[in-house]
Amino acid sequence: MLVNAKEMLVKAKAGKYAVGQFNINNLEWTKAVLETAQELSSPVILGVSAGAGKYMCGFKTVAAMVDAMVDSLGITVPVALHLDHGTYEDCYKCIEAGFSSIMFDGSHYPIEENIAKTKELVDVCAQKGLSLEAEVGAIGGEEDGVVGMGECANPDECKMIADLGVTMLAAGIGNIHGKYPANWAGLSFETLDAIQQKTGDMPLVLHGGTGIPADMIKKAISLGVAKINVNTECQIAFTAAVRKYIEEGKDLQGKGFDPRKLLAPGTQAIKDTVKEKMELFGSVNKA
Repeated sequence: MLVNAKEMLVKAKAGKYAVGQFNINNLEWTKAVLETAQELSSPVILGVSAGAGKYMCGFKTVAAMVDAMVDSLGITVPVALHLDHGTYEDCYKCIEAGFSSIMFDGSHYPIEENIAKTKELVDVCAQKGLSLEAEVGAIGGEEDGVVGMGECANPDECKMIADLGVTMLAAGIGNIHGKYPANWAGLSFETLDAIQQKTGDMPLVLHGGTGIPADMIKKAISLGVAKINVNTECQIAFTAAVRKYIEEGKDLQGKGFDPRKLLAPGTQAIKDTVKEKMELFGSVNKA
């Protein structure tokens, strides 16, 4: 049974730890994240971008697969199925498909329009019992083809969006999606601190969790970040493990060409990465 992310994030913020959102791309990905969460007794958020949703034949297919998998694997830890960086239209598609949480990314709209659309979605999500994430100030890097530079959000605009009644708030604090460039200036803790002071108990979200040094992650959690998104790191680990399997010629031994055998090392690499992150975020045994 899927839950919305509110309770797990309110507990995380109060307990000074963070829940990981791990983006899923296929069956192996989903299974690896769910099994690791269960093994470590950690709450977890499965993130689905519009691109990944399309790749997996649409949001309905994703919701049906996750639902069935939670049941078949006997998963008892809290699991939220969350739309990542959703457009206004995607939000409604995911609500209909049975997602338990959505993110409306209105950061590219003028603030007035972002507020109007977010407000409408707050009401819809409240009726349906879903959690809603909003975004202020673009997150840098590349997300489904859109490139940003890691800007910092305006704390007053953050307060305006938080006051609408969203569950959680993603605010740009110099973080970016994907790999961090060598000249990256680091997170702006000044901005994060100012945002937390204006938004109080609101759980804050850190996008672009791949490649941020562990000490910065811990400091961000101490300043109110309760949800951290990880995607690229799992993809890199998965690919490296599958490449190694092929380079060692294992696909040519016996039935090594079986996709279940070929993808097994990559799936294990995702599990190892997720475990490492859950330990760093402090969510182990918090289910």
